[in-house]
Amino acid sequence: MPQRVLITAGAAGIGREIVRAFAATGAKIFTCDIDEKGLEALAKEIPGLVAQRCDMGQRAEIERMVPAALDALGGLDVLVNNAGVAGLTLPVDQYPPDDWDKVVAINLTGMFDVCRLAIPALKQSKAGVIVNLSSIAGRYGFANRSPYAATKWGVIGLTKTLAIELGQWGIRANAIAPGAVEGDRIVRVFQGRSQISGKSMEQVKEDAMAEQSIKTMIDPKDIAQLAVFLASPAAKSISGQVIPIDNDRQRA
Repeated sequence: MPQRVLITAGAAGIGREIVRAFAATGAKIFTCDIDEKGLEALAKEIPGLVAQRCDMGQRAEIERMVPAALDALGGLDVLVNNAGVAGLTLPVDQYPPDDWDKVVAINLTGMFDVCRLAIPALKQSKAGVIVNLSSIAGRYGFANRSPYAATKWGVIGLTKTLAIELGQWGIRANAIAPGAVEGDRIVRVFQGRSQISGKSMEQVKEDAMAEQSIKTMIDPKDIAQLAVFLASPAAKSISGQVIPIDNDRQRA
C-alpha cells in the first residue's frame, strides 16, 4: 500500500522537491501552499497529486486544510511540516513586532496546528512519521534573524516532544536542519546581510561558505531524499533526532 503523505508548502523550493521525491516512490500525496500558481503547475507535473491553497499563518485555513487532506488521502502515514518564512534581516531592537508575530505564526504555531489535527490519523497508521523542517538557525544563534532562529529552535523542541509523546503508537518524529540552501530565499537573506554589513553579495556568500567544510550550497533535492529516508522503514529506529544537512557548517 502506498504511503499517504501530507506535505505543507509544496509549491516551490524544498517543498516542491519533497513532493517530487515522495511521488517517485509511488506515494499518494496531498500538498498545500499559499502559491496557487505553483500548486497548479505541480499538479500538472505529478498525476494524482491533490493540492489546495492554505495560508499557514491562518488557523482557520489550517483547520480546513488538514481534514481535507485526510479525506483525500483516506488517512495519513507521513506528515512533512515544511512551511516556513525567513522574516526580515534586522537586529532585535529594530525588528517590527508585527513581522515577528507573522514569522512565529507560520514557522511554529502553524506547525503545531497541523500536528495536533493530523496526529489522530497518524495514530491509525501502521508506521506513522512526522518530519519537521528546522534549520541551522535551530542549532546556533542567528544574528539579525531573531524570529527565524527562535522558531527554528522551537521546531526542535516540538519535534523532540512529539517523539516522546507519540512513541507508544509507533509514530516517529524527526527534524531536518538544512544549512544554506540553493534558491531564491538564500539570495534574499544574503541581500539583507549585505545591506546591514555594507559588504558585497559575493563577500557575504564567501563569509557564509567559510563557516562550512564543504564550500557549496545545499541542493534541495538532497533534503528531499533525506525526508524520504526518514519516512522509510530504513529509518524505523530513528526518532527524536535533529539531522543536519549543512556541509558541516560550524556556525550560522
